[in-house]
Amino acid sequence: MTTARKKFIERLDQAMATAEKMAPEDLLCSYKGVLYPVTHCSAETFKALESFEARSDDVLLVGYPKTGTNWIVHILRDLVTTSAKKNEEEMKRMKQDEEIVEYTYLEFGDPGKFQRIKKLSSRRVFATHVFPHMLPTSIFKNNVKILMVIRNPKDIAVSYFHFSNSIPSLPSFKTWDEFFNAFLNGKVSWGSYFDHIIEWNKHFDDENIMFITYEELKENSNLGVKKIAEFFGFSVTNEESQAVADRNSFQTMKENSHKTHGAFGNVLFRKGSVSDWKNLFTEAQNQEMDKKFEESLAGTKLGAKIKYGVYCKA
Repeated sequence: MTTARKKFIERLDQAMATAEKMAPEDLLCSYKGVLYPVTHCSAETFKALESFEARSDDVLLVGYPKTGTNWIVHILRDLVTTSAKKNEEEMKRMKQDEEIVEYTYLEFGDPGKFQRIKKLSSRRVFATHVFPHMLPTSIFKNNVKILMVIRNPKDIAVSYFHFSNSIPSLPSFKTWDEFFNAFLNGKVSWGSYFDHIIEWNKHFDDENIMFITYEELKENSNLGVKKIAEFFGFSVTNEESQAVADRNSFQTMKENSHKTHGAFGNVLFRKGSVSDWKNLFTEAQNQEMDKKFEESLAGTKLGAKIKYGVYCKA
């Protein structure tokens, strides 16, 4: 384990230890009408993010919580490393970067992090759960390529419920029914899933954004990795692409989670399955979610890409 990875795990452990001592009502803060965990996010960091200067060759992953972003971040980092191995100078710079320990997620950490990550060499990999209007204008001005992962709302809700009840930095819920109502009404960290999709749908035709679904990546990870590599212009062969997919399968990530995320890894990678929602949703909840989807996302391009009729119907 590298020194940088150890420092990263220490930060995660410290954040969870801090959260365990906090009252449930103090775990979340509100910024511009959206809730965020106070042990990871702050108004000061969001304000500092506004002036963050993105580079045109940065790699940005976007996804609502529990869409598989932690999984795909590892795929992206592996692609960057695999591509860089053909360039001795790039590999040298990447080794130097290991001494700079920062959260991959733009909204996590202290406001001074953006000054420190200026020292990182290209290509930098970032991720975020936020709405597009919360991102710094430099990302769109500099045409940063963005990979957005989406997932069907029923599986997200179930995964988010288990996650919230397993991690001290988020408020827990006494029952699934309680969480379902909070999720449906956007009263959870990072706000409404539906609003998130609606806002990103406005960017569906942007040439610098690629949309991929969690489900298609699960069903054919090698093909998904190839598409991602081609979009970002990573120099990898078919064999290397397959190796990246194999090294970063969900099961492998789960088995190595303690090494990559410490105690936090125990709750970060749970099942990673498709259609787990069938184990919790009642018929009434199915109808309520179906209605919500129909009213807000049916007819949108991203709504169609989710394939709601395939993955969210009993």
